[in-house]
Amino acid sequence: MKDEIYFNKPLSFSKIMELLDQYPDLKKINCPPSLYSRTSSKYLEALDELGIAVVPVEKKGRPKKYKDEEAKKVQELLKSGQTPTEISKNLGMALKTVYYLKDSPLKPGRKNKYSPQQVQEVKNLKNKGIPAKKIASRLDIPIRTVYSLLKRD
Repeated sequence: MKDEIYFNKPLSFSKIMELLDQYPDLKKINCPPSLYSRTSSKYLEALDELGIAVVPVEKKGRPKKYKDEEAKKVQELLKSGQTPTEISKNLGMALKTVYYLKDSPLKPGRKNKYSPQQVQEVKNLKNKGIPAKKIASRLDIPIRTVYSLLKRD
């Protein structure tokens, strides 16, 4: 018979009696920390008198698939300028995993169509007093886009 079990339900009088009937050689009950903190001290003392220890177990569940080295590698590649899609293909891992392993607040989404240099050029032309309509025709950019680029920080 088992002398140690993992139990993830609240310990009540009836549950304890069931466990003692089911496992007569029981010496140790492992449970989640949240459940241990909610268990009555009377039940813990009674089990202790019977020679059964109730122990909270920290790590339970599926082990992590990727180690810290993979996460560091993803972060280094992001800093070097690679996109998450490129990293996903190079390392052979799912794109969602790349976003999960990254540390930066990078989010998937569309890339900006206009570079920071183009945005600065639009702002410089506006500062020189050139109207937005002329900027749009000169740079071959839609007028609404010119107004949008002028609002950027």
